[in-house]
Amino acid sequence: MNLSRVQATILLGSLLVLSACAILYELLISTISSYLLGSSVLHFSITIGLFLSFLGVGAFLSRFIEEPLLPKFILIELLLGLAGGSSAILLYYGNVWFPNYYILLLLCVSVVGILAGMEIPIVTRLLEQAGGLRELIARVLTFDYMGALVASMLFPLVLLPLMGTMRTAFFTGLVNWGIGVFNLVVFKKEVPGMRLRAIALGIGVLLAGGFVYSFQLTSFADALNYQDRVILSKQTPYQHIVVTRWNGDTRLFLNGNIQFSSVDEYRYHEPLIHVPMLASSRRDSVLVLGGGDGLALREILKHQDVQGVDLVDLDAEMVQLCATHPTFKELNKGSLSDPKVRVFFEDAFNFVKNSSRKYNVIIVDLPDPSEPAVGKLYTVEFYTMLKQLLAQDGVMVTQSTSPFLARKPFWCINHTLEAIFPSVVPYQSYVPTFGQWGYNLAFQVNMPQDSAIQRIERRLTGLSGLRYFNAGNVASCFVFDADVAELPQAANTLEKMELVQLYSESYWQFH
Repeated sequence: MNLSRVQATILLGSLLVLSACAILYELLISTISSYLLGSSVLHFSITIGLFLSFLGVGAFLSRFIEEPLLPKFILIELLLGLAGGSSAILLYYGNVWFPNYYILLLLCVSVVGILAGMEIPIVTRLLEQAGGLRELIARVLTFDYMGALVASMLFPLVLLPLMGTMRTAFFTGLVNWGIGVFNLVVFKKEVPGMRLRAIALGIGVLLAGGFVYSFQLTSFADALNYQDRVILSKQTPYQHIVVTRWNGDTRLFLNGNIQFSSVDEYRYHEPLIHVPMLASSRRDSVLVLGGGDGLALREILKHQDVQGVDLVDLDAEMVQLCATHPTFKELNKGSLSDPKVRVFFEDAFNFVKNSSRKYNVIIVDLPDPSEPAVGKLYTVEFYTMLKQLLAQDGVMVTQSTSPFLARKPFWCINHTLEAIFPSVVPYQSYVPTFGQWGYNLAFQVNMPQDSAIQRIERRLTGLSGLRYFNAGNVASCFVFDADVAELPQAANTLEKMELVQLYSESYWQFH
């Protein structure tokens, strides 16, 4: 079959779009796996490794595809659109109904990878039939790599924030399908017959239906993946937000991980906030890293001598939601709208690095160190920068995961702080939703534990509005039983982020 230069150019242009679609499928599968099971580093690594391997399998199998190539190339694109477009719904629903998620992951990646791996060899063979283009392989690979660049920019900046994972999957499948249909029209003389057109029509209807009803499908998937009734599901540029409610219990989930239950969140936030606030000599200026839900702010503003609070959170949509949604406003008492509060939408590491303001109290209410992007906020380097922002007699605290479920990570955080601060005092509280939870309190000056406890007990009697924390249970928060007692651990650094590995080991031990 002889192809004109225009037809050859169309095939090359198709390859650019198809390459972008293949990368989008890879990113989607990785992201969904991270949402469902956590550990984005693990699941992106697994997906990328498997995908590249199956690309090779597809390239190998393409050698067995015989003439005529063009209708088979179009069929592959139609099938790839169907497989990739339906990958999200398969993973979300399969996670509930199928006993082993990783078998589903392998199935999705293998089918998409093999079909995508056939594209370049077949297009190359088609272009060779056209009499060859100068530097054919270089042109083919150039268009393929350009498509990968387009996809890697579109996914995090446009597609995921605007459409979420489910609709993005169906949209990408439709684009993939559209390329197949476009080539079917362009090469209608070379590809006669109605069978391929009927297949294209059927796949198009399925993908279009999935795209139109993607939000309903996502809501139903959320309802299956969460035990309680889902009242809100929202995708931001940084995370998937889900809020559930049952029998008066409102729960917030970010990327599938529970952040709080309204039934007992005060048992976490009161010790987190009032221990450092009462241990500090002054509370004029407070810095909060994380805490975009406003619950930590609610507790801080109970101290009447607070003059200003700076809150730093990466996700503006999350903070806006918690500042305006009636459910969150009721829980946080409108703290995000308090005139004393200034909100900065910035990465915590960069904010601390570039700030020069001094604070009496610093609250670090960030996610657990499950991956390097968060693990860097528990390093010697980060705590060194935080120490420079503390006033001369200032105090800081960081949530430090569970000393029971993650004993080694907890004490790793403790020893990392001890490498920077003169005095570090660990403490804990019991939160029914999470179990035993730990914190580490760091002082800019030498402060024996007994002196810190006495100071907190003395000042706590004058503080009202607390439901859990009181002068009678302060001392017990600083007691660690034998099974959670201190362990020798090296400090966590940017160069060697052992904390992330320790946390990963603890996570899989209990999950």
